Amino acid sequence: MAHGSTPHFHNTQGLRSIEVGSKEFQCVGALPPFDHPHIFIDMGKETEAVCSYCSTLYIFKAELGEGNANPASAIFKAHAA
Repeated sequence: MAHGSTPHFHNTQGLRSIEVGSKEFQCVGALPPFDHPHIFIDMGKETEAVCSYCSTLYIFKAELGEGNANPASAIFKAHAA
């Protein structure tokens, strides 16, 4: 993904699953300060992946578009320093 930054998603709402438009992304768990180590997830040829820290099930949906999620509130936007 050299063309842009890696999308980050969080599950502060405690949802069972989150649909994402990216197959490569980072899971941060909940919003800081309750986040877990930000881990890189690469689905490869699969359409689902489970975060090994928070057990969130991520489901790939190409129609969402790169960096987007359903619900949109699961997109993590770091504050600019």
